Amino acid sequence: MGSRTTEFVLGLLGGILGFLSSFIAIIVGGFGGAFGVEGASTVSLLAWIAVLFSIFAITGCALVSHRPKLGGAIMLISAIGGIICISLFYLLPFVLLFIAGLMGLIRKGKK
Repeated sequence: MGSRTTEFVLGLLGGILGFLSSFIAIIVGGFGGAFGVEGASTVSLLAWIAVLFSIFAITGCALVSHRPKLGGAIMLISAIGGIICISLFYLLPFVLLFIAGLMGLIRKGKK
C-alpha cells in the first residue's frame, strides 16, 4: 500500500469546505424565502443535497488509503454532484475533490 496522504488531505479539505459552502447556500436560500424570492426553496433543497455530497466526499477520502480507486471515484462523484447542485458556491470544494479523486484513480501506489 502506498501513501495516499495527499488525496486524503485534499479530499478532507474539499469535504469540509463543501459543508461550509452548502450551509452558506442554505442561508442564502433561507433569506430568499424570507423575502419571497421565487425559487428560494429550490436553492435550499439543492444545498441540503450538496451537504449529502460533502458527507459522501469525506467517506471517499477515508476510503482512499485502503481502496484508492473506490475512494477516488466517490470523491469525483461528490465533486460533480456538488457543483451541479449549488454551482459557484461549491467551486473551491469541487476543485479540491476533483484533483483528489483523479489522483486516487490515476496515481500508482508505491510497491
